[in-house]
Amino acid sequence: MSLSNQDHQFLNTLARIADALEARHPPDPDPADLPMAEAYVWNKARRRLSPVASINRVELRLLCGIDQQRDMLLSNTIAFVRGFPANNALLWGARGTGKSSLVKAVHGTVTERGMDCALVEIHREDIDDLPFIMSFLAQIDRRFVVFTDDLTFDHGDNSYKSLKAALDGGVEGRPQNVIFYATSNRRHLMPRQMIENERSTAINPSEGVEESVSLSDRFGLWIGFHSIDQDTFFAIVESYVSFFDIDTSKVDIRREALAWSMERGARSGRVAWQFIVDLAASTEKNISNK
Repeated sequence: MSLSNQDHQFLNTLARIADALEARHPPDPDPADLPMAEAYVWNKARRRLSPVASINRVELRLLCGIDQQRDMLLSNTIAFVRGFPANNALLWGARGTGKSSLVKAVHGTVTERGMDCALVEIHREDIDDLPFIMSFLAQIDRRFVVFTDDLTFDHGDNSYKSLKAALDGGVEGRPQNVIFYATSNRRHLMPRQMIENERSTAINPSEGVEESVSLSDRFGLWIGFHSIDQDTFFAIVESYVSFFDIDTSKVDIRREALAWSMERGARSGRVAWQFIVDLAASTEKNISNK
């Protein structure tokens, strides 16, 4: 039986409507359909975990000046991957001190040692989806480190309740194969004025403060990062120079690095890396001009 042009138009319209509805409200993913990858990023629009082809990270040995932080997070991660008790971790402190770099470097070290563990990044603005992501990953026979960078909550933002629910895990508890790492510039994740607002609007002021501050308490491991001194800054720069084999025979490396940091008003691993990128580019330019 052949269809008329009107019937074809009607079916095409139905197909477009179905596609639009699916795009706006995509079905829940099937754990069996998750492709094998070393890392994933949560795609909120498609409601899917998208595999990452290449992870942007540095080697663990290049992260200088954070030896204690490195050992704490690496030990916790290895324990988790091996099936031993491990804590959710909050890496907090000054900007550019290597918090997110450490998470990715530790994950890289664990996988290089032959331990199967995938890194899953969820963006701060998608934190409401965290409980769903954890329950989804719980159905997969694999270990996952779920990671959020620069996690903070501003006034009027109630998505922190989703984070609390995910970390607590409800009646079932946190999935045994999932751990959560977050970085933040704030130790308590919320600005002081937000905590004070909780105090002023609560029936019992102390309960309002407890509700806000208790979010950080869901992280069993707190790892603090602080501004580095000049010697540590020079050590980071020199480790990068050595690793990338940059010719500094005609450069006063310490003098240039110090000037670079003073221009930016900070000494940190990030500033050291930016200096090295500029130095390497300048070196290559000088070579090509010869």
